[in-house]
Amino acid sequence: MFGLNPLVILGVGVAVVIGMIVVLRINAFVALITAAIVVSFLAPGAGAEKVSRVAYEFGRTAGKIGIVIAMAAVIGRCLIESGAADRIVRMFVRLLGEKRCTVSLMSSGFVLSIPVFFDTVFYLLLPLARSMHRHTKKSYLLLILAMGAGASITHSLVPPTPGPLLIAGALGIDIGTMIGIGLLVAVPTAIVILLFIGALAKRMAIPMRPLEGSRAEPATLSDDKLPGLLWSLMPIVLPVLMISANTVVKGLADRADQTVVELNAAAAAATDSAVAEMTAAIEAAAERAATYEKASGVTAVFGDANFAMLVAAAFAIVVLWRQRRPSRDELAKVIESSLMSGGVIILITSAGGAFGKMLEAAQIGPAITKMVVGETAGPIAGMPMLVIAFFVAFLIKFAQGSSTVSMIATSGILAPLIVSKEALGFHPVYVATAIGFGAQCGNWMNDSGFWIFAKMSGLTEVETLKTWTVTVSTLAIIGFLFTLLFANILPLV
Repeated sequence: MFGLNPLVILGVGVAVVIGMIVVLRINAFVALITAAIVVSFLAPGAGAEKVSRVAYEFGRTAGKIGIVIAMAAVIGRCLIESGAADRIVRMFVRLLGEKRCTVSLMSSGFVLSIPVFFDTVFYLLLPLARSMHRHTKKSYLLLILAMGAGASITHSLVPPTPGPLLIAGALGIDIGTMIGIGLLVAVPTAIVILLFIGALAKRMAIPMRPLEGSRAEPATLSDDKLPGLLWSLMPIVLPVLMISANTVVKGLADRADQTVVELNAAAAAATDSAVAEMTAAIEAAAERAATYEKASGVTAVFGDANFAMLVAAAFAIVVLWRQRRPSRDELAKVIESSLMSGGVIILITSAGGAFGKMLEAAQIGPAITKMVVGETAGPIAGMPMLVIAFFVAFLIKFAQGSSTVSMIATSGILAPLIVSKEALGFHPVYVATAIGFGAQCGNWMNDSGFWIFAKMSGLTEVETLKTWTVTVSTLAIIGFLFTLLFANILPLV
């Protein structure tokens, strides 16, 4: 409409969000929706769609996370009210000792975020972090940062999480190699960032506050008044198993289909005698593919995150009922207070998603690409490629908010510039990890993950910027340095 430079639009959007939230102290939902509409008016597109597309993207984001957040709020409240969260925390403390409870939370987030989305992992583990703080008196900030950092690392590096899976496909990297090198750079990054957040938590005393819209949390109970360990674990383990089963079966089905395609291609180029020998192998592969396809149809339903969280919420309610025997009115109040808390988070997170999408509509990604890479860039070799990969992914992430979008866009931009691993000087998998880390850097108010961390943890926006944004950005830089190191000492060429 006005033909503004996309980077100017980005600056206006950032100024509106920060000005309204930090300076004017306006509610985050109102600030984000206002910023989204302002950016939408400045971005290209038909005038009649300027407002409606904001509402559309708000609804799309809510559709993706609304049920999961609502059910996670119910699960968290029921785990706390029933004492199940305390039971699990006491198990960790007995197994690892109070001094290692931070390691146990980070490890849990690190592992669970490989098959499960970051958001879901955070929802599932937060009640444990809150209970662990009450039981051990460890810094609440340290516990939630460790949990979130562990989940954030693997979210952008290790398939089958969609982001790294899509990077691997765009750059032609074998999935096994992506998993192996992703873990290779992720593990030392996790160790170093754990030391960093330990120092950060000592400098900032942030208490554990009651969550918005929720009741006061119950007092610590004796062991004999807590539910059994198996019942306590079910609301957390069950959705992870359901979602992971879907991921595994879908991966097997895709691999079986690819095998059939490869065998048919080989048979088409083979001699008549060789074709006869390959027929049995093709038939067996096709049969396996059909079996996995049927199984995938089942797991796609039961492994859907929305359904899995609904089932887990039902289990959490059963655990609460078995342990506390609340009346119907008392149970209704627990669920209602949970959903009130979750509703606030859904509104803010969805508004953040709409804001990010409007920045994307403003063509900020291509503008950043043109600024950094240029319009007619040729093949780039050596360490400069890794620097460009990290920097472009960071800028796109900072501009429009989504790590996954940043990873997809950056890998698409750089794929034509990679000729071969020999010319590059190292395996392209290191370009993938550089992109993954870059897509984590600059996590701020246009990212739904920022709001999930802030609102689920009970932190203010400024506190979240000083803690979560700093932690994830530092994590990204540390991980990138490890990427540079391993690309030099283990180039895989």
